[in-house]
Amino acid sequence: MQLKNSYYFFKSAISPETCDRIIDLGLTKMQEEESKGHSTEAYTFGNKEKKSMPDSPPQGDLTVQDMEGQGVDKFYVRDSNVSWLDQQWLYDLLTPFVEQANILAGWNWSWDYSENFQFTVYKPGQFYGWHRDGDSDHLGKYRRYLYGITPEPLTPDGKLPSGYVTDPKMVGKVRKLSMTINLNKPGEYEGGNLKFDFGPHAFGNRFHECEEIRPQGSIVVFPSFIDHCVTPVTQGTRYSLVLWALGEPWK
Repeated sequence: MQLKNSYYFFKSAISPETCDRIIDLGLTKMQEEESKGHSTEAYTFGNKEKKSMPDSPPQGDLTVQDMEGQGVDKFYVRDSNVSWLDQQWLYDLLTPFVEQANILAGWNWSWDYSENFQFTVYKPGQFYGWHRDGDSDHLGKYRRYLYGITPEPLTPDGKLPSGYVTDPKMVGKVRKLSMTINLNKPGEYEGGNLKFDFGPHAFGNRFHECEEIRPQGSIVVFPSFIDHCVTPVTQGTRYSLVLWALGEPWK
């Protein structure tokens, strides 16, 4: 799908004080989970994260073409730490930006629910390789998981199998819009750029590093089916907050 606007951004939309508050919340939640013996290492469906492939090389921002001949499946695609936030004030503050971007970018797509916020920490060397946040057709709809009834087993570390959810409000819906917020002050990290792949038929440059959201508190909203990555952090620590807006598949 070719779009006139493949993303929409708001520079310095969130105050530094609010960014610091979100960072404190995310780190506190991370510490709570770790104190319970729970891992905060980010995972991927298909177990392609560093934890599951510790002896494999990192993908970083290498494309499929870059890895051609080396065996794409030999690379791990994700290395970061995450916690999950669901405070109502975060939704009240941030979902209006999704609504504005949806209109101002000219998408005007129907959505009516959103998942928990994902707070992510990237330290030096950490990254998230090329991926899409979700498939947007009817085959990509979330299905409800019923413990003891759904035949699909949980993953070895107790997580739901790919495509399943327990929240009934998510059932039958897909990720339509993704939001990423940069929580860092300028100069606190290097690398760690959000990078888009608009496809081989895109007008202008196919690959684009979203420098527009480097200022603290900046927000970018983009369709969840667009390929993107977070390039490896080379210095400092990157903090971000992500949200996905859900709706019924296009008809």
